[in-house]
Amino acid sequence: METDTGAYASVRVETRLGESVAVFGYPLSHVLASGGNFTLGNVTALAGLGNDTRFIQISAPVQPGNSGGPLLDGYGNVIGVVTSKLDALAALAVTGDIPQNVNFALRGASLYAFLLSYGISPVAGSSEKKLEAPDLAERASSFSVAVTCE
Repeated sequence: METDTGAYASVRVETRLGESVAVFGYPLSHVLASGGNFTLGNVTALAGLGNDTRFIQISAPVQPGNSGGPLLDGYGNVIGVVTSKLDALAALAVTGDIPQNVNFALRGASLYAFLLSYGISPVAGSSEKKLEAPDLAERASSFSVAVTCE
C-alpha cells in the first residue's frame, strides 16, 4: 500500500555538538504503540564508534524499530537517520558498566549525498522558526512511515 501525505522532510547537513535533537520512529511496534514514538535528546559526540565521522552520537533513547527514522533538529529539519544503539551487554562485559543512552545516527551530510546520488534533490533545511516538542512530533509523523518485513 502506498501513501502520500504531501509532507516532505527538509535536510540540514551540519550538526553541532550539544544541540537538541528529536527522534521519531516505530520501536518495538509489536509491543508498544503502533502510531509512532517520539523522544528528545542531544548530540553528544560528532563521531560514532571508533571515531567514525559518518555518524554522530545522540542521547535520545532508541529501541529496535527506531532505525531508519529521522533525527530532527529544533526547527524540524532532518539532520540524520537513526542507525543503532550501543550494545549494553557487550559494553558491560568490556567496561564493567552499563552505558546509558549511547545511540547513533548517520549524519545529515551523508543522507544528503545519498539522496543526490539517486537523483533526488533534497530541500535544504532552514532555521526560521523553532518548534516546540509536540510540533516536532507532528512534523516527523507527517513524513514518516513504518516499514516492516514479514
